[in-house]
Amino acid sequence: MSQHIEFTVKTAGERLDKLIVAHVGDRLTRSQIQTLIREGHVRVNGEIIKPGIKLKGGERIIVTVPPAPPDKTVEPEPIPLVVLYEDADIAVIDKPAGMVVHPGAGNETGTLVNAILARYPEIAEMDYSPKRRGIVHRLDKETSGLILVARRAPALQRLMRQFSARTVEKVYLALTEKTPKTNLGRIDAPIARDPNQRKRMKVTRDGRPAISEFQVVERFKDGKTLVSVKLLTGRTHQIRVHLAFIDCPLVGDKVYGFRKTRYHRQFLHAAKLCFDHPRTKERLCFESPLPPELEGYLENLRRA
Repeated sequence: MSQHIEFTVKTAGERLDKLIVAHVGDRLTRSQIQTLIREGHVRVNGEIIKPGIKLKGGERIIVTVPPAPPDKTVEPEPIPLVVLYEDADIAVIDKPAGMVVHPGAGNETGTLVNAILARYPEIAEMDYSPKRRGIVHRLDKETSGLILVARRAPALQRLMRQFSARTVEKVYLALTEKTPKTNLGRIDAPIARDPNQRKRMKVTRDGRPAISEFQVVERFKDGKTLVSVKLLTGRTHQIRVHLAFIDCPLVGDKVYGFRKTRYHRQFLHAAKLCFDHPRTKERLCFESPLPPELEGYLENLRRA
């Protein structure tokens, strides 16, 4: 059954979406609330209104949280995980390449969500969006490294605010097919979905803001270059799209790079993650070394 949440606006000038966050933010994330508003599940004095409207005070708000469709239930699976840190609020996991973060078309089982539901059953209590419960941010299937998981809804909400405010530090190691023109660089190029190929993203003037900073770590004789990339935004495929944009595509990236690449996976690893603990406010930093297969590939390049 659908769940109805009702409250009255007490102060004039409040934004509708922010008010709902204040009342149900412990159960739903801001993005989930925005979805509810867009889909007409939020009414103000019986009427559907845009998310950003400022209220006059005294309005009656009714939020309807629809039940999750039965076919979208995610089953817990006892999949082994490399857990670097865990407490009652969060977990930091070192994700292997090849693992999909959340269920989707063609990947209903074996995902990170399946695994964390088995390890942390309380995650299943989060409302709405069952296929993404506990997921604060994402990594591509073939990207290995650090990923942050929220075990409870309040922690998820607070962490997502940090990502929106760009206070989370995310650093990746990437191997490019070519050497960048400078040792240090900043790529400020908006990204949007490619209208001609829906599974691809592209740099386009009317895209969403996207900023990446890179630094050369090591050069190899054949032109390949190891770089560290710091994300200031978190767009889909951002690093892959930005590196291709400066003509330095990722090794192993068959979508944005060389299709005839000899490497079996994209050389991209989430190596460092820093954030404020959602409850204690303590700044936490975690690092993950390159997996043996990627380090071995670099050793072969050094011996060449």
